[in-house]
Amino acid sequence: MEYKISNRLRMGAIIMMVLGLIGVGYGFIDSHGYTEENITERLAEEHHGHGDTHATDAHGETHGESEHNEVAAHGEDHHGEEAHGGLTHHEEHALHQIHNRPYAALYVGAFFFFMIALGVLAFYAIQYAAQAGWSPVLFRVMEGITSYVLPGGLIVLAIAFVADSHLFVWLKDGVTEVGHENYDKLVAGKSGWLNKTGFFIRGLIFLGGWSLYRYFSRKFSIAQDNANDNKNFKKNFRISAAFLVFYIYTESMMSWDWIMSVDPHWFSTLFGWYVFASMFVSGITVIAMISIYLKSKGLLEFVNDSHIHDLAKFMFGISIFWTYLWFSQFMLIWYSNIPEEVTYFVTRIEHYKLPFFGMLAMNFIFPLLLLMNSDYKRINWFVVMAGIVILCGHYLDVFNWIMPATVVDRWFIGMPEIGAILLFGGLFLFIVFTALGKAPLLAKQNPFTEESKHFHY
Repeated sequence: MEYKISNRLRMGAIIMMVLGLIGVGYGFIDSHGYTEENITERLAEEHHGHGDTHATDAHGETHGESEHNEVAAHGEDHHGEEAHGGLTHHEEHALHQIHNRPYAALYVGAFFFFMIALGVLAFYAIQYAAQAGWSPVLFRVMEGITSYVLPGGLIVLAIAFVADSHLFVWLKDGVTEVGHENYDKLVAGKSGWLNKTGFFIRGLIFLGGWSLYRYFSRKFSIAQDNANDNKNFKKNFRISAAFLVFYIYTESMMSWDWIMSVDPHWFSTLFGWYVFASMFVSGITVIAMISIYLKSKGLLEFVNDSHIHDLAKFMFGISIFWTYLWFSQFMLIWYSNIPEEVTYFVTRIEHYKLPFFGMLAMNFIFPLLLLMNSDYKRINWFVVMAGIVILCGHYLDVFNWIMPATVVDRWFIGMPEIGAILLFGGLFLFIVFTALGKAPLLAKQNPFTEESKHFHY
């Protein structure tokens, strides 16, 4: 059974990319409208625009940042010190944050869609290594999604390369030079790992390993379709088991480099697992949603409601696993109250209340309520609805990883953020559905295909 990407879907993906490019372009143009010459007036305008919205207490005094902004708007920061070019420290920081935002928005969108493909790659390898009997009818859907790993990863690295110190503060000039105004002793101590050359060499090694596994696994999978024995299946089994060892190390290191190093003063030993849980549940959710979409088009007739039920079960289970990891990380740091550790969560709770607590509700409470009932896991539209909530929640998860370190309190989900989602969402759909059309939708000669076709739970 062959699939071919429809003209409507192809055109929809191209329109998404074009609109996304416009949104991203607008973000860069708008941010560069803030310059050293006009930042004082622009901040003053912002203050007057928002000044009346702050709550007042019983004595009529204003709370929040209005006093701080008011002083800054008059050309002085809260210490009364001037930074370079006659700007106060507050104005200089605000200017940096405004200029960082379009890069950060682009990076968040790029990483979100990349991590979906990487999560699916891990799930696919686990199915082969475990010799799972229920899932081979879904293999071609998984292979289609993993076709985004290489282009998606290269895009993330390209954005990191161009954004430079707009995303990674350890790339600033002089940050490791004693006596330089940007010198940071803690970052200098990590410079053996945190340096541009090492960052990109490691990134290319990670991406090369993941892509090689994807290439050979797909090659053996398609070769198995016309084989008279199980040699290709056995090769796939062996390389999948080896790949999972490589993956568990490289995924952790990738999460330190690509995500955690935006906050180079902070670290968590749990972070690699936490990022893995986020990408894993997002990937499984997309497998379920694409499978349901293809079934609605009269394809994948061998995928039954038990397969969808099992995918929804994973969506539910990994959402609980994600919550366990999130809470383990949060509770230990919060309870120990060590200043250099707890600052990570203080920033997010102070400035990111809506995305921070909204993410928790969408990634834990909604999946818990929507997918706990076994019968609901068999209802396609219900699984899609739960999937949309989970994906939005994990987009906010990535948003919370990157934005507080780069734009602090100057965040907003506006044109640059929505533009990045449309741009990479369109590219993801285009690449994935084009790849789905390059091979039959059923892995025919896989030794577990018949078992998978008759899977009922």
